[in-house]
Amino acid sequence: MRQTLLAAAAAFVIGGIATGAVLSEAQPPAPPAPVMDGAPPPRHAWMGGWGHHHGPGERDGMMHQRGEMMRASRLIYRAPDRQLAPADVQKIAEAFLLWNGNHTWKVVNVAPSSDGPVGFSFATPEGGVIATFTMDPHTGKIARKG
Repeated sequence: MRQTLLAAAAAFVIGGIATGAVLSEAQPPAPPAPVMDGAPPPRHAWMGGWGHHHGPGERDGMMHQRGEMMRASRLIYRAPDRQLAPADVQKIAEAFLLWNGNHTWKVVNVAPSSDGPVGFSFATPEGGVIATFTMDPHTGKIARKG
């Protein structure tokens, strides 16, 4: 009886080792996705997402890319007081629109308010105001009004 139990335990251990070896064999990497017209990769390809599993190589690549972006941002010193004039606020707001692909809206009503922040509005090409914001000239923080 003891020999039977010992043989069964040994077979179980050997079977577990063999199964683990078969399951742990690495799969070849997937071929790279085709790039169409120089378009950037879809957001999920470089940001990951909830429930998206990354292989060891993917995670290393993402960390390397994030490190490169952080190194590039160190080239620019962020002043504690940005001293933004109304013209600077207008340029920042226009750049925001362009960065997001909006080439039709305009930045209007750029003027400093009596309590400090610089006010501005986004408007349609016809002049209809869409939304009004303020930007703190010292910190650059944006707040939506009304």
